[in-house]
Amino acid sequence: MTAAWICDAARTPFGRYGGVLAGVRTDDLAAVPLRALIARHRRIDWEQLDDVVLGCANQAGEDSRNVARMAALLAGLPAAVPGVTVNRLCGSGLDAIATAARAIRCGEAELMLAGGVESMSRAPFVFGKSDTPFARDLALHDTTIGWRFVNPLLQLQYGVDSMPETAENVAAEYGISRADQDAFAWRSQQRALAAQRAGRLAAEIVPVEVPARKGPPTRVEQDEHPRDTSLEALARLPTPFRAGGSVTAGNASGINDGASALLVAGDAAIARHGLAPRARIVGTAVAGIEPRVMGLGPLSAVRKLLARHGLGIDDIAVLELNEAFASQALAVTRALGLPDDAPSVNADGGAIALGHPLGASGARLAATAVRRLEADGGRYAICTLCIGVGQGIAMLLERPA
Repeated sequence: MTAAWICDAARTPFGRYGGVLAGVRTDDLAAVPLRALIARHRRIDWEQLDDVVLGCANQAGEDSRNVARMAALLAGLPAAVPGVTVNRLCGSGLDAIATAARAIRCGEAELMLAGGVESMSRAPFVFGKSDTPFARDLALHDTTIGWRFVNPLLQLQYGVDSMPETAENVAAEYGISRADQDAFAWRSQQRALAAQRAGRLAAEIVPVEVPARKGPPTRVEQDEHPRDTSLEALARLPTPFRAGGSVTAGNASGINDGASALLVAGDAAIARHGLAPRARIVGTAVAGIEPRVMGLGPLSAVRKLLARHGLGIDDIAVLELNEAFASQALAVTRALGLPDDAPSVNADGGAIALGHPLGASGARLAATAVRRLEADGGRYAICTLCIGVGQGIAMLLERPA
């Protein structure tokens, strides 16, 4: 089988919920990094692009009806180029890259664009149809995040803990203290701010032009979510998800808007279009766990991935772990034998600081991992995320020799 290579990556800044990107339609947001990659690679005959694969977790509003196809058209790709949207909730963006890599490795594609998008600000309210004619019991659901239209049998068998409640479950079962969670969150914020000030995050980002009602558009060029906080400020935050709990808004990831895309190519396409391979997609593993402790999903997925490729955690120079919550991130890294402040883990900050636009996060991790491998000279990187309803996903990348 041919190898699948990441050749380039771009992402939008990540905006806060109701923040600077809230006025941008989801399909328009997804088109931004696609358009940037098209502009960078003018030697490519884009008629030869085999597919566009984007992850998206919501798909209840402007991101419905195959947002990948709509974004591809909005980005200016030829109508002959198809598009498909995949949904593995928080792992969607990484799964989109894995889907592209598998198509290339098995010879069904040579050149792909893959990534993800989520506008959590623009997630609509929805209600289902009535069970009986003329019913007056319509239930309204907010689609921003979490359960809706729950199957009673699933609730009976597994429960329907909210995402923060699953983080509280992990903290309780693994003895993750509030102080350690806050310290992890503070490090994430400090690392992200340092990377932002040094221009390292800017290397990933393409600006978004946000239309204004009057006058020129606003140009958004950097992530909106990082905050220059302190341990004292984090310690004062309430724990609204459980009495006597430890999970707060400060040691959890944000609710955000953003999009990311990567150019994935096989050997023949690299030669034909004059591309430079930056990292090989070695493999991907997914795993299922109990939904009530969904944050432990990366542990199962990473262990499966390492065993499949005969590697140990010491072989991994870069670990980009999505920080859904500090409690689950610490439970995973400690079980892998890593210290809480491991320099290999989220060296430029993670989702607690940068934000977590669900469908885009996995693609952001892959782009960051490639950049960090190049900067640090390491060989292997792993990107991994926990996933709602109890799953984990992990991808192994290798820097070319």
